[in-house]
Amino acid sequence: WKSPEFQAPSCIRDRGASGSPILRDPSPPETTYAAVAVLADAVLIIHFLFVAFVVGGLPFIWIGAACGWRIARNFRFRVLHLAAIIFVSAEALIGMACPLTVWEDRLRGRATDHDFIARWLHRVLYYDFPDWVFVTAYVLFAAAVAATFRFIAPNHRGNSK
Repeated sequence: WKSPEFQAPSCIRDRGASGSPILRDPSPPETTYAAVAVLADAVLIIHFLFVAFVVGGLPFIWIGAACGWRIARNFRFRVLHLAAIIFVSAEALIGMACPLTVWEDRLRGRATDHDFIARWLHRVLYYDFPDWVFVTAYVLFAAAVAATFRFIAPNHRGNSK
């Protein structure tokens, strides 16, 4: 004997057009899984580009300043770069997980299979070190960006030099 509420774990009790009980599979179609995987990969790529902007921005500023590139002293670029590393450092200091990492993890669920690009991007972005290593690295990098902001000053909006 089974109670009326009993359902097989992989099926949902439903009623057909005639009203007779039917069982249907509750799992979404494969296209939904594929779309979610593509979205998770897109979040990973955006995350990679953000990291590249933060990390690559500093040497870009140094090289650009030495070569006389105007973009290296662009006020908006420099404020955005400084704000990005301050945000990352603040996340680390308060123990907050990166929103892009959380979003990607939620999209992927417990799946461990990644396509080729996702697997390599994961290897580049994620390391298994103690938290204090990351906090220290982020804060020191933020200090370097702030010092660069001071010593290689950006041009203000009205200044064309």
